Amino acid sequence: MNNQTSTARVALKWGLITGITLVVYSIILYTLDQATNRSLSLVIYAILIVGLVLGMRDYRTANDGYMSYGEGMSLGTLLSAIAGFLSSLFTVFYTQIIDPGFQQHLAEQVREQMEEQGNLSDEQIDQAIEMMQKFQSPGIAFAIGIFMTVLIGVIFSLIIAAFIRRNKTNPFE
Repeated sequence: MNNQTSTARVALKWGLITGITLVVYSIILYTLDQATNRSLSLVIYAILIVGLVLGMRDYRTANDGYMSYGEGMSLGTLLSAIAGFLSSLFTVFYTQIIDPGFQQHLAEQVREQMEEQGNLSDEQIDQAIEMMQKFQSPGIAFAIGIFMTVLIGVIFSLIIAAFIRRNKTNPFE
C-alpha cells in the first residue's frame, strides 16, 4: 500500500504559512513607510526561500526521507502560487482600500529618483510614470504579483529541489 503524502497538501500548508508571513512582513513595511526600500524588499526573497526549503523538507520527511526532483518542483511551484495569491491579494487590498494614496506616493518617489539621475527629459519621465500607472490597476497588479511570485518560486525551486531531493534506490518500493 502506498501511504505517500501528496505534494498538494504540503504545498497548501507551507504556501499558506509563507503567504501569511509575506503579508505580515508587508504590513510591517507599510507601517514603517519602507515599502519602497529596495534592500528591505530583498527579505521577501528570503521568506520565499525559507518557505520552499521547509515545505520540501516537510514533504521529504513525510515520505520516508524521499523526494524526487519533479515532486520538489511541483511542490515549489504550487507553494509559490499560493503564497503569491495571498501576498498579491493583500497588496491590492492595501493599495485600494487601506491606503489609496500609496500609488500616487510611489509615482512621486519614482519621479524624484528619475529626476535625480538626470539622464531623462521631463517628457520621458512623464511617459514612464504614465506607463507605470497603467500597470497599477488592481487586476493587473494582482495578476503580475502572482505571476512574478510563481516565476521566482520556480527559479528557486529548480535550485532548492536539486539539493533536497533524495531518490529511492529501489524504484519499486
